[in-house]
This record gives sequence, structure tokens and C-alpha cells, in this order.
Amino acid sequence: LIAISTILVLMLFNIAYPAMIRGGDAIASMADNASDRMRTHIDIVHMSAELDETGWWHATNGNGRFDVFSWIKNTGEVRLIALDRIDVFFGPEGAFTRIPNQAEANGSYPSWTWRVTNDTEWVPTGTLEIAISHQIPLSAGHYFMKVILPNGISSEYFLGI
Repeated sequence: LIAISTILVLMLFNIAYPAMIRGGDAIASMADNASDRMRTHIDIVHMSAELDETGWWHATNGNGRFDVFSWIKNTGEVRLIALDRIDVFFGPEGAFTRIPNQAEANGSYPSWTWRVTNDTEWVPTGTLEIAISHQIPLSAGHYFMKVILPNGISSEYFLGI
């Protein structure tokens, strides 16, 4: 009976211990993700379109496309990475769509590019500029933009043209 009890205890230990470790790892991973989300925050602080002083579309940066610019502030506590994996939604109010980044778009428009304007990485207090390029000028109206980070944190903005 002692030998059988010992074997049963070892079998139970070999089954239960790995399950407890996996469960602990899952809880730790969820806690890390929750902590990351709580320390991450962004705000779209401003948007503008390439309009000249009379209100006509004009490619002010000379790239031959009509761009809408947005500036997004990292107001959280962590450095944000994987910027090409950001989701950008833009379009007329009630009819917006996901805009692919330039690498995803394969030369089609609209598409977007990014650059960090006041640092080399998007660190806390850093500002990211997103330029959404179009081949033709947008019509007058209200436009909606939503930026979603890979971890689900988002910010949105309305622009009147």
C-alpha cells in the first residue's frame, strides 16, 4: 500500500505541478498586459490638411499628394514600439475606413506614414506625426480619425475641412 500510495502521489504531482506552473504563467502574463495597458496612453492633439491660405488644397510639402496630418502625443509612461502595426481609421463622419500604412498599401492610396517629430523613438512626452496621403483632394466636410495601438489603446479626433 505504501508503494502504491507513493506512485499515486508522484503521478498526481507530475500532473498537477505543470498545470499550476502554466496557470501561474498565464496569470503573470495577463498581469503584465494589464499593467502595460494601464501605463499606455495617447492623445491626438491636432489635425490639419494641406490647405493654402485661401482654403484650397495645395501639396505644401511638395510630394504631389494631398495629405492630412495628425499629431499624437504619448502621454503614458512607456515607450511605444511597433509603430507600423498601428491601426488608423479615417474618413467622412459615419463612413470612415481603415487606412493601410504605406508598406501595406503597395503604392495605392490612401495610405499613411509616420515619423516621431521630437525624438528618435516614441517615448513618453514624444509626438508622432501621421500623414495620410490621398491622390485627390478631399471634399469639404467633417472627418473622423481613430488611432489604435497594437495593445488596444486608442484616441480619436474630428476634423472639419
